[in-house]
Amino acid sequence: MTSAKNLNNGIPVSVALKPTLESENIRPRITEDKKRLLRISALAILVAACISGIAKLLIYLIDLVSNIAFYGRFSVEYISPAANDLGLYVIIIPAVGGLIVGLMALYGSKAIRGHGIPEAMEQVLTNQSKIKPSITYLKPLSSAIAIGTGGPFGAEGPIIATGGALGSTLGQLLKITHNERKILLAAGATAGMSAIFGTPIAAIFLAIELLLFEFSPRSIIPVALACITGAAGHHLLFEEGPVFPMEGIIAMPSNIALAYYSAIGLAMGVLSVLTTKIVYYVEDGFEKLPIHWMWWPAIGGLAVGVIGFFAPRTLGVGYENITDLLTGDMTVQLIFSLCILKFLSWAIALGSGTSGGTLAPLLTIGGATGSLLGSAVLYFFPESGITIPLAALVGMSAMFAGASRALLTSIIFALESTSQANALLPLLAACAASYIISFFIMKNTIMTEKIARRGVKTPYSYEPDILEKVTAEQAANKHGLVLSEENSIQEVRDWLSKEQDYNSNYFIISDNAGAFKGILSSSNLFSHHHNPESSIGSLIKRKHISVSTDSSLRTAVEMMAKENIDVLPVVSSDDNNIVGVLSYKDIIATYKHGIEEHEEMLPDISLRRNGMRILLRGQKFFTSRSVKDK
Repeated sequence: MTSAKNLNNGIPVSVALKPTLESENIRPRITEDKKRLLRISALAILVAACISGIAKLLIYLIDLVSNIAFYGRFSVEYISPAANDLGLYVIIIPAVGGLIVGLMALYGSKAIRGHGIPEAMEQVLTNQSKIKPSITYLKPLSSAIAIGTGGPFGAEGPIIATGGALGSTLGQLLKITHNERKILLAAGATAGMSAIFGTPIAAIFLAIELLLFEFSPRSIIPVALACITGAAGHHLLFEEGPVFPMEGIIAMPSNIALAYYSAIGLAMGVLSVLTTKIVYYVEDGFEKLPIHWMWWPAIGGLAVGVIGFFAPRTLGVGYENITDLLTGDMTVQLIFSLCILKFLSWAIALGSGTSGGTLAPLLTIGGATGSLLGSAVLYFFPESGITIPLAALVGMSAMFAGASRALLTSIIFALESTSQANALLPLLAACAASYIISFFIMKNTIMTEKIARRGVKTPYSYEPDILEKVTAEQAANKHGLVLSEENSIQEVRDWLSKEQDYNSNYFIISDNAGAFKGILSSSNLFSHHHNPESSIGSLIKRKHISVSTDSSLRTAVEMMAKENIDVLPVVSSDDNNIVGVLSYKDIIATYKHGIEEHEEMLPDISLRRNGMRILLRGQKFFTSRSVKDK
């Protein structure tokens, strides 16, 4: 730190930080306080309570449409479309449902097309989490028609989209920040998933991995409370216990069995990649049809009807298929038929742009494939120690992990939905294997491919912000320029005229004891309205803007952007003395250091056969063998 009058030792600081931040579309955040967090949490609970009731209404609506379409009766009692006796007429019903959905998309909102999660992700990433309020009722209604008329989808995708729309709509009505609106969107979406399946922890991880793209108290607390509320709604409005019960308690698998489950996970990773590619290949095929997109869901529904005629269990939600797979109540022939035909029905229907979810179909296809692979392992290796129900559970979880790359969500969902704690290790091994295959082979996932084609980049890593880890004192320049309040205006002007490379917009002022007095702008300093003999202390008009030594760099950046200044004094909280000067260059240097930590590949210790040399970072060693500089 320079003395108050020792100007010539000053370190130049460049142009203001705010224009730089604005060019990168970065805006200062409003400082969070606990009262505001409590308010957002209360709103999240309200949204979750509402979406729990909507989830029940959605299920009732799906069952009502199914009863009317396949059995000609007005009832909300659940009955599978597979038990119908309509014969060839069953082919027409999904096509009619698709036609209705197409008309709703054309005259209502095109946003109802798709399976929900990608559309919510796109709004979070590109539209400040703003979803049209009409989606709140159009999405569940269109999905109920599509699924109720035999569409091979789950109810979870539509309810996630509906919950997100409800949270976003509330956020648009209230005076809150864009980030708080994103939190309400994620809270509503995940509360809907929790209400359908009773899996609050998996829903929280879904928010982190697919919607929030962050992990912080400001977002996790409201989302966690919303998911708990959704789970309470599930137990109140649906049923208690696991949504996919399994017979008995799964025994802890041996190491050999774990190896086979890992191999199943590798196979599911390859299958998840193929599944994603085929789904979007079908979608590309529909794009090439010489007819309006409104007709595509009807064409997809026609394919669903044809497949449903030969394999009735492919129609509708089919949660009972998952339960039967996990309890081992299906024959190999039925499992094989369900695996192939359910996939074809779902891929064609989803590619046609109708309204429905992806989770239940992926679980069904993955569970059926896992069961088949488990049967094959037991046939060739009877002593492997694996079981068919656990192989099915591993398959369905690994399929979702590979297709969506929501690793933790896939594992926790399987545990919560079955209450089988001993399945943790096989699930972890298989899902990790599937995730690895998907990551190295496939650039985008089934959730992100669609929005990636529209130029939307989805975050895939969540690292702690380096600005939060570094304090202002650590990054500040201890020898930065500080002007004494007793310096005359003319004295400072004369010095600056000699320092051609100094072009700071603001100057930090202190008294002779080093205590911070204020910040002076260069425009005020060079104004012709001032007496040149006056002290610069008389020109201070700005309020005392400073950061304490223990403040984070993020706090400093926000203050710079908000106040439109390019330097900040770092002051001691004890005596208000200046201990350093923080400029935008110091912040960039901190970022540069963080980048080097990820990219620099230098050994600290070098081992050789003829001995050991310890290389100290940053030093040079010269030997007869011409050791290169580090």
